Amino acid sequence: GMAREEFEEYQRQLLEEKIERDKAFAQRKAERATVRMHLRDKYHLAQDERDDAQLHVAGGRVELPQELAAMVHSEEEEEEEEDGDTGAFAFLTKLRDMDLPALRDRALGSVEEVKEKCALM
Repeated sequence: GMAREEFEEYQRQLLEEKIERDKAFAQRKAERATVRMHLRDKYHLAQDERDDAQLHVAGGRVELPQELAAMVHSEEEEEEEEDGDTGAFAFLTKLRDMDLPALRDRALGSVEEVKEKCALM
């Protein structure tokens, strides 16, 4: 086997590598949390406290890698170019303006109609 000193050196290296992996993982999680926060802010969605916690673990303000920063900025530019009627999240804006009680009443009315038809069969 290994000499005691070699084993201790090996254990130390493993621990250092684990610490580096954990740091890199926390950094990536914080970067993703930052992107989610930007998108939630952009689309006026509720923020998630878990994202704040991940930023806190990574040490506060996180600098995004160029690729992620470019994604956030390109989506912001696309949103500015759109007229509001198209886009993946346009329906969220429309959903906010819907009359949900009227929609619920209409759905309940449809359910009652189906129940009546089923009773007749």
